[in-house]
Amino acid sequence: MLSSDLTSTRFDPSAPGPPLIGALLRMGFETVRDRMLAGLHQRGYDDLVAAHLNVLQYPGPENLRPSELAIRTHMSKQALNYLVGQLEQLGYLTREDDEADQRSKRIHLTRRGRAAGAAIREIVREVEAEWEQQLGHEQLAQLRDLLTQLYAIATPTSPPQTTTA
Repeated sequence: MLSSDLTSTRFDPSAPGPPLIGALLRMGFETVRDRMLAGLHQRGYDDLVAAHLNVLQYPGPENLRPSELAIRTHMSKQALNYLVGQLEQLGYLTREDDEADQRSKRIHLTRRGRAAGAAIREIVREVEAEWEQQLGHEQLAQLRDLLTQLYAIATPTSPPQTTTA
């Protein structure tokens, strides 16, 4: 598919126009997520579902409190704890007492969880290699650079400043 194919509405006259950047980013994300899940199933992690990938996504849940992971994944604490409970039952992670605060728990990956994380990185490297073959080294490097720049722009390093009138 060429980029001109995406910018033309000749294939669907009712289309609202070419996809905007959000749709393009979502399409790429969905492709990678689908490949991760299929690759995990092929490697024997067939008990994982797409929702579990939210918990295991980069950089991973290791040593986080569930409340911290809920913020990172933009999930409610209840939804996150439900998924963490499933992953705990499946043997991918444990919740252990927080040494600094006995009221809290910390998430730790098990050997199976670390192996699944390594498999995810391997699968994504395979996708990147395919994209590099299709786009060429220079264009994939440019895409990575642009996405890295967008990440830096979109990820605040400190809480937003509020002004009072």
